[in-house]
Amino acid sequence: MSKINRQMRKAHSSKVKFQIILDTLKEKQSQAEIARNYGINGNLITRWRNQFLERGYLVFDAKRDAIGQEQQRKIQELENIIGKQTVEIALLKKFLGHYRSD
Repeated sequence: MSKINRQMRKAHSSKVKFQIILDTLKEKQSQAEIARNYGINGNLITRWRNQFLERGYLVFDAKRDAIGQEQQRKIQELENIIGKQTVEIALLKKFLGHYRSD
């Protein structure tokens, strides 16, 4: 695919993709009609729908993801504290070394 074609692609948000998939699952319109309404290729809807059907269960793992994010935040906070303490220790060692040499 050429560079120009990639630049012309429109990025669709997760919410838009989800809405399109819901529309196809409701089956009130054909997939071709939905594609026309959203101005996208029908093959793209097929790909998104397959991805949703294969990995849609991950939505229910959101609580676990939130816990993981909280743990990552705590780890980052502790790493920052350790970094500050390392600097303080180095400064104290330098000060004590300077004080003893007098």
